Amino acid sequence: MNKLIDYLKSTGGYARMKDLRAAGFQTREISDQVAAGLIERVKPGLYRLADLVDSAEHAGLVDVCHAIPDGVICLISALDYHGLTTFNPSEVYVAIPHGDKPPRMHYPPIKPFYFRERFYLPGIEKVSTPAGEIRIYGPEKTIGDLFRYRRKLGEDLALEGLKEYLKRKDANIPRLLEYAAICQAKTVMLPYLKALVA
Repeated sequence: MNKLIDYLKSTGGYARMKDLRAAGFQTREISDQVAAGLIERVKPGLYRLADLVDSAEHAGLVDVCHAIPDGVICLISALDYHGLTTFNPSEVYVAIPHGDKPPRMHYPPIKPFYFRERFYLPGIEKVSTPAGEIRIYGPEKTIGDLFRYRRKLGEDLALEGLKEYLKRKDANIPRLLEYAAICQAKTVMLPYLKALVA
């Protein structure tokens, strides 16, 4: 019987070093479990069960949300999660409040974007996945952000997201325009939107 594995299962598969120590586990014991491949170090001071990755499609997103408490899955990663792109990002795109320290993560690779408060706070959703809870921007905010970052990430991704979104039965154009305005991208998005819904 492996008490450390049982403890991690009871905490949803993740635990911080300070919590493991508080629960009576020694640093050596934790290191041995890492060496045996039973648990993995997500970042300094954060560990998770190794088999979580195999069992859940969105485990990387959950890892990022555990490792970066204020992080929100954004841009291309959010577009991919919402099924609005054929592009499969090799990094997890994560929004972090402007002024926060750069995060340190071993895996998965991340691409941080520092959002000012007016762009960071609106549109955050909490979603339950088989691997755990993630914080992610909703589809409308994601498309607004992509139009805001179109010069950096490419206009084609923003357009693909918009086209795919408009095909959905639950597409909400007033909400889409509301988030486009929040993202200061409404004047850029509007001509595309008019052409696509005409």
